[in-house]
Amino acid sequence: MVATLLRLRFRVLGNQLARSPWQLVGFILGALYGALLLVGIVAGLVALGFADVRLAGVIIVGAGSLVTLGWALIPLVAFGVDTTLDPDRLVVFPLTTSRMMVALTLAAACGVPGIVTSVAALATIATWAHWPAALVAWLVSTPLAVLTAVVASRAVATVASGFGGGRRFREVAGILIFIPLILAGPLIAGLASGVSVNADTIAELVPLLGWTPLGAAWAVPADAAAGDLPAAAAKLLIALATLAALWLLWRASLARSPVRPRLTSAAAVRAGSVGWFGRVPTGAAGAVFARALTYWTRDPRYLRQLIAVPLVPVLLWFYARDGDPFVALAFSAPIIAFIIGIVVYADISYDGTAFGTEVATGARGLSDRLGRILAAAAVAVPLVLLAAALPFVFAGDWTQFPGILGMALGILFTCYGVCAVTSAQLVVPVPGSGDNPFKRVPGTTFLQGMAFFGIWLVALALSSPAVIVGIIGYFTRNPTVSWIAFAIGIVGGTAVLVAGILIGGKVLDSTGPVLLARLKAMKNA
Repeated sequence: MVATLLRLRFRVLGNQLARSPWQLVGFILGALYGALLLVGIVAGLVALGFADVRLAGVIIVGAGSLVTLGWALIPLVAFGVDTTLDPDRLVVFPLTTSRMMVALTLAAACGVPGIVTSVAALATIATWAHWPAALVAWLVSTPLAVLTAVVASRAVATVASGFGGGRRFREVAGILIFIPLILAGPLIAGLASGVSVNADTIAELVPLLGWTPLGAAWAVPADAAAGDLPAAAAKLLIALATLAALWLLWRASLARSPVRPRLTSAAAVRAGSVGWFGRVPTGAAGAVFARALTYWTRDPRYLRQLIAVPLVPVLLWFYARDGDPFVALAFSAPIIAFIIGIVVYADISYDGTAFGTEVATGARGLSDRLGRILAAAAVAVPLVLLAAALPFVFAGDWTQFPGILGMALGILFTCYGVCAVTSAQLVVPVPGSGDNPFKRVPGTTFLQGMAFFGIWLVALALSSPAVIVGIIGYFTRNPTVSWIAFAIGIVGGTAVLVAGILIGGKVLDSTGPVLLARLKAMKNA
């Protein structure tokens, strides 16, 4: 059955790539990037074999620990988890939990990241071949290192997506987990600031990772090469215990998913209550506004996008604490506007096939664009105004406030205008409501990232006049220039916004059925 599921995995992947040429391009580019990365890694490991055993151990243990940590954390915020073989889909198969876990582990190891990690781990033999004792340890520890990384990824993603709890618990956990991940940089930098970091310090600290679950498996050959066999045996036990603990944690979460499925019932509502639909004007634009505003206030997929808003001032204050933190905090509003203004680039994608009701009613594209932008602005504009005003409230000097506010609103309106056009042409794979929030489709990561970055660049270019003038006005302390920046931001941002709504509306009138077909294909993938 495991072999059958693996064949099914590759058949599904092949069908997805055949159906979407751009997804195939993204998959090929990702594979080429992985191949080039492997060439550099193998060359470095071959050269490392001629170095001192202590240096080889420091580099391999340090890099291996980062790889394990990356497998556990990076998929949550960047690449997601390949859910071609989703546990929710596998519960209908006559498959035990253990066999399901074996299939999921092998499927993850057979993806591009898994292949790169496996080949790189195997390539460490080029380093340890110079020490016979290390070769024996390498045979045992290398599979452990790769399995620990893959199983850690699956276990962390499964627990984080809430297989083991109710829907509300999963939604809250899926939102809160991003807070420590976003703050990880300042936390690490804060710890490092208290230590004099140099080459000697690193050489002393990295071997300590070999006594942790992150680096134990990678450190076994290093200790064997150095002749410290008791340490190698102890670290092997740590590696085995780590893999066993992760496996049991993952198994416990998976074992409960058929009993407590993720798509549990929603909260009860009062009879006759229609939420925002009863508080807005009737018509197509009002209906879209009410539905989109419901998403923004209740859907955790949208609420996760707002997590970064209160953390932006914290991050800016941290990195500017040795200089003038007020300057950094003053620019938090434009940065927040960039972050939340670009979120609507995938608005229709979050609708899923529910977008079909809008297509079926014949609602005009202009009404859709207007309703979605108004809903997003109803949430974002108060946040941007608050972020722009608070630094000046505490400073007591409002001279440069107009320029900062003009920049922030100009950026926000420009982002909305650009996304009003692009979201009428682009749909991307996103988790469905109640789905694993870290889900991804193979071959889409690279292209999705490029699309997001491209839209951001266009928005930045269009809002650059207000940004440039606002920065000049702020640092020259010139009130007149600050007001000019305000005018440029409001007028320019509004012009882009209106143009985007009009153009996006016309585009959506012709692309609506095409977008719906793409959304249905993604849902059935």
